[in-house]
Amino acid sequence: MSFSLKKDLTASIIFLVLTIILYFIPNGFEDRLPKNSLRCTGEILSVDNDNILQWGIVKTGEQTVKIKVLNGKYKDRIFSAQNILLGKMELDKIFKPGDKALVVITFKNGKIIFVTAQDHFRLGTELKLVLLFAFLLIIFGRLTGLRALLSFFFTAMIIWKIMVPCFLKGYDPLIISISTTAVITLSIIALVAGISQKGLTAFIGSMAGIIATCLFALYFSGEMHLHGAVKPFSETLLYSGYAHLNLAKIFISCIFIGSSGAIMDISTDIAATMEELKTTNPDITFSELLNAGLRVGRTILGTMTTTLLLAYSGSYITLLMVFMAQGVPLANLFNLNYVAAEVLHTMVGSLGLVLVAPLTALAGAGIYSESYVDLPGFRTKKIPVGEL
Repeated sequence: MSFSLKKDLTASIIFLVLTIILYFIPNGFEDRLPKNSLRCTGEILSVDNDNILQWGIVKTGEQTVKIKVLNGKYKDRIFSAQNILLGKMELDKIFKPGDKALVVITFKNGKIIFVTAQDHFRLGTELKLVLLFAFLLIIFGRLTGLRALLSFFFTAMIIWKIMVPCFLKGYDPLIISISTTAVITLSIIALVAGISQKGLTAFIGSMAGIIATCLFALYFSGEMHLHGAVKPFSETLLYSGYAHLNLAKIFISCIFIGSSGAIMDISTDIAATMEELKTTNPDITFSELLNAGLRVGRTILGTMTTTLLLAYSGSYITLLMVFMAQGVPLANLFNLNYVAAEVLHTMVGSLGLVLVAPLTALAGAGIYSESYVDLPGFRTKKIPVGEL
């Protein structure tokens, strides 16, 4: 087994163990769930819509449903459950016979006092999507795909078990998000690009781009007078006992976290190209490597900046449609805090993408050129002592 393969295998085992450990570590908020409730799945047998009131397209009131419990302590029991409608289409749901629902059974002193049909049961379909994604990734990517899948789950655990709980506990969002993003970036690059000069180049370029994005977001969010309440459910979070949270910093964190994936993509592409150039031409100079990295970066940036625009605007198409339908002038539209927040998100993320290309090219030129002092485990020509 080659030295490089051993390093990649070691990294994979380490991150697999860390992912498993994170999965079993409690996030510290599990005890907030009521102890007198039980969650299970159920099948809708019949519905009663007589108590639903409809005002135009808005429905309020409650839907009564007959549910057969499919698992758990009350399996095969049939209950009458309530489906409360709030008059908000994005939150409300209407059941029909044959649907599967997530059921919450509330009891007291061993006696059931309330049964709620909380929502349609979607976990089965979501699991199918995850398995399909994993299957195609492994079939196409093989070992690299398997490592990419491991980095995917490791990232999910870092976000859910570390980043989100730390935000809720009141730690500085910028410090937490930069730290966790650095760990995520290191894990993804180590698993996909390997522990090598290529990985080191990609990591340095990625972190430089992420930090630059954070600084831009800090400055321009203040200039535009944007606060964190523009994000969905932010105000609800404040009313839920977390009024101490700094939503502005959480909003800024979301900006560079959202663009970090594209930043990593660009830095890894540039690093891989520079590695190929060094392998093909071992005598290539610093300036030649730098110019090659810059040329590759220019090509990638043409599509990546548009990718961010499409990704962010796609989630707010209905908002844009509402304002267009009402004939709102563009000056008014772009001054609204929701739209301005998306402009900030898109443009600051794009600034990070623009900067990561030259920063990665500069790092790669230094690492791969012959005038760079080698690091342990990296095959690079040392500078003679007399030339230091």
